Amino acid sequence: MRKLLLLFILPVLFISQAYSRDFKISSPDGRISVKVTVLKDITWTASYDNVEIIPSARIAMVLAGGTTLGQNESVKKSGNGNHSEIIRPVVPFKKSEIPDRYNYLVITFRSGWSLDFRAYDDGIAYRFETSLGDSLTVKNEVAEIRFPAGTMSWFPYEKSFMSHNENLFVPTSLDTIAGKHLASLPVLFTTGGINILETEANIEEYPGMWLRGAGPLTLKGVWPGYPDREELVGDRNLWVRSVKDYIARTKGTRSFPWRVFAVSSTDGGLLENTLVYRLGSPCRVEDPSWIKPGKVAWDWWNDLNIHGVEFRSGVNMNTYKYYIDFASRNKLDYVILDDGWYKLGNILEVVPGMDIKALCDYAKSRNVGIILWVASKTFDDQMDDALKLYSSWGVKGVKVDFMQRDDQKMVQFYYRAAAKTAEYHMLIDFHGAYKPDGFNRTFPNALTREGVKGLENDKWSMDITPAHDVTLPFTRMVAGPMDYTPGAMINMERENFRPVFSRPASQGTRVHQLALYVVFESPLQMLSDSPSNYEREQECTDFISKVPVVWDDIKVLDARIGEFLLIARRSGKDWYVGGLTNWQPRVFYKTFSFLGEGKYHVEIFKDGINCDRFAQDYEHKGMDIDQNTNMTISVGPGGGYVAKITPIE
Repeated sequence: MRKLLLLFILPVLFISQAYSRDFKISSPDGRISVKVTVLKDITWTASYDNVEIIPSARIAMVLAGGTTLGQNESVKKSGNGNHSEIIRPVVPFKKSEIPDRYNYLVITFRSGWSLDFRAYDDGIAYRFETSLGDSLTVKNEVAEIRFPAGTMSWFPYEKSFMSHNENLFVPTSLDTIAGKHLASLPVLFTTGGINILETEANIEEYPGMWLRGAGPLTLKGVWPGYPDREELVGDRNLWVRSVKDYIARTKGTRSFPWRVFAVSSTDGGLLENTLVYRLGSPCRVEDPSWIKPGKVAWDWWNDLNIHGVEFRSGVNMNTYKYYIDFASRNKLDYVILDDGWYKLGNILEVVPGMDIKALCDYAKSRNVGIILWVASKTFDDQMDDALKLYSSWGVKGVKVDFMQRDDQKMVQFYYRAAAKTAEYHMLIDFHGAYKPDGFNRTFPNALTREGVKGLENDKWSMDITPAHDVTLPFTRMVAGPMDYTPGAMINMERENFRPVFSRPASQGTRVHQLALYVVFESPLQMLSDSPSNYEREQECTDFISKVPVVWDDIKVLDARIGEFLLIARRSGKDWYVGGLTNWQPRVFYKTFSFLGEGKYHVEIFKDGINCDRFAQDYEHKGMDIDQNTNMTISVGPGGGYVAKITPIE
């Protein structure tokens, strides 16, 4: 009997060992470690400094025809290695030189696919790579993850896949997230003092990933189905009324999007993270030398509300010439003509009284470029004709709006639009957009995108608080540039603020708004208020107009999610310091040890002593410093601090 039992057990053990294998990878500094286990399912875990931060995660991809990649797999081979290079972005993102250093693990399966894991000092990423012929249909993907007890999340609650992805990040205990709760990415988690921001990179020919509650401390990835029937409501809302029974039809031999987990033991480390950019595909614009980041005078937020002029303001030539003159005087690079310049439904037909070619010529004579707003569905229908026409006019870029989806069909539109505008040497700014995914590396003419609950909401809601402003850099901005559109010159205290559509104001202080130009990243940065207001506040406008929109380096001086931050950014030899707080006034005690040796002059804008009663109160001064200077920085409720530091030659 014992002999028969032994004969039975030995094959079982042999089969178990063939299918049960552990594979390990660690970050270059050794602090992050990942273990991938191949059993009936493929699972993985992650630790930071030997403390488990992801105790369980499961991976699979369900294909049409009944095949599931990641179930009952047999490993063909595996390999480990390392990589190190310096990425020099066409358009700098946080830094003009980005170190890209990681260790990798590739597990290849006999069924015709592989799993690629990377461990960085600041995160983890994995993706599927398939070699399954010419095409395949993905029915679903499995990306389940469980976090340790006590994990907190900053959860951007969504109602459906039809969304502009403009959310508040709500501090939420993860054990309260249920199956009814849906979130777009990124989502930030904090466990045991470690921050983990989950997002994705390099989405191409595939839908975007979302998260839904899936049990205690567990979330699962969910994806919008491929559109079956669409309905256009008005000229811009393309609703998906039904979907196919799959999420993607795509090439059978390809790399799939990266599932990304940015990891930091400090809150400030999130602000310096460039993982999503590094995981984007390299530049596809053959000669990107024409791409010019810059600042933009924007008409829509201020409702074309200029005054003290001898003409009726609105969508007309006199108004836009006024914007162009304002941009020229203040050395702004662009003016956007937002909604209203063309007849809705036809981006080739200009409204009466407007001459875009004449405006472009006028702007060119004053070293200003023109960017045109278009609704995405109309643009998609008329893209070739429109870009040919706009190029003949001298237009420098387009602002494409109301995509508000990230199913595979819509993702394909982003690539088509970016590639086609690049052919015509035009910039593109995506509004009503999903989060960045490294796309700005692939198409650097796509300078920025929305997908953020920005300043425009002050026209109709109470949501854009200073607390929201000091949450975004740790959440949405980790994924990439965000067109938040700062620059309000009417600033209000919490108790006095109310939404006004045509004469909007911001919550918090004047200096809070100035500091956003240093803190918030966007290579196409808006001045959202009326030229009339900026000209009345020329001292502030002079400062805003000179703040760079791209940077060579970043250093976080102090930071806490949802509460405050103080960062320094370098452009050439100059440093800028930007600080923000929530409604809590506070004091920063800082030195300038990040500076090199020598003397520097610092120009400072700080909250005025009465900013708690009159939010526009500020103090502007200058002084000489060196790297040993100590400074006490007081910020008021909803306040800020901003400074430019210039070497004294």
